[in-house]
Amino acid sequence: MSKTTPLIGFIFLLACSCGKEKTYPVGQIKTEMGEILFWLYDETPHHKESFMKLAAAGYWDSLTFNRVINNFVAQGGCPDIPEGFSDSPYLLAPEFTDSLRHVYGAVGAGRDNNPEKLSAGCQFYIVQKKEGLARLNGDYTVYGQVFKGMDIIDQIVEVPTDSTDAPLSPIKIDVNVINLTAEELKKSGFVVKR
Repeated sequence: MSKTTPLIGFIFLLACSCGKEKTYPVGQIKTEMGEILFWLYDETPHHKESFMKLAAAGYWDSLTFNRVINNFVAQGGCPDIPEGFSDSPYLLAPEFTDSLRHVYGAVGAGRDNNPEKLSAGCQFYIVQKKEGLARLNGDYTVYGQVFKGMDIIDQIVEVPTDSTDAPLSPIKIDVNVINLTAEELKKSGFVVKR
């Protein structure tokens, strides 16, 4: 075997990896009603990392949208109880960013009434009110934006619920992070700003 063989192999490997198109991590929630896709913001790195970590671990895959309120939010993950988020694996420091607002389709982190405004790692919500929820800005961290599936969220918030706003028929969730190219994102309705 010649001494140039490893060099040729390295050049081939380098050429193959250079041609690989960049992908972006996207939040995915699958339900029986359909799929929801959302962009994860780099501006909130700890919340983004937490979501990706829990999704990869399958944390939410036995849970549901546990609180749904028409003209407000669809909330999933651990339920909030009078004692707070006792089942959350951890709490996250807030990452408030003026450019990330509670608009229609915003994905935010739930929290109880703790004075530090720490987010529960286990809970997320999606703003369903068309006009947004400006009153939540600066109090709850927004870390994503739905770009496909708001029609599914609009259906979810209309299901019959009990006195705690929990759906009478549980809406199970399968939460993942998928990697999409800029072209795949564009086909799904999201344009990556470069």
